[in-house]
Amino acid sequence: MAKTKPEFSMKSYGIYSEWDANSKDLPKIKKFTTEIPAEIDIEFGYIINVKKGKGCKLNFILHHPDVLDEKGQVMAPFEGEVYVKTNDWDFFLGDTIWEPIDDKVGPWRIVIEYQGRNIADKTFNISVEESYRVDDFAALNQKFNKRR
Repeated sequence: MAKTKPEFSMKSYGIYSEWDANSKDLPKIKKFTTEIPAEIDIEFGYIINVKKGKGCKLNFILHHPDVLDEKGQVMAPFEGEVYVKTNDWDFFLGDTIWEPIDDKVGPWRIVIEYQGRNIADKTFNISVEESYRVDDFAALNQKFNKRR
């Protein structure tokens, strides 16, 4: 009898509630989006579901902009592997933004592979939203014009 192939589906992607890696509970989706504001501790990524895949190995990689380590060197993409725990299993893969924000802005591509084949692939654009940008010149002019 032939072994059944695992089935993969993306359940959600975007901005999530804070994730506790030590908890069994996955984060909750707050907003479906690939546009992520560059805010400290914002949690983004996706949740996939695997059916009929108990024991299979998934490889993942998080490609990020030129994020610097403590020594000022560009960090390599983050890679890892995980084994599917049950025959109906949900898995969260994502990241968060930390200080300094400047080197976190740009595309973050998150990929999960099974047997060399992409089963989930999503690119998130981390950006400083217009409402968060400070235009010092305009702010100074507003203060100056109010004084007149």
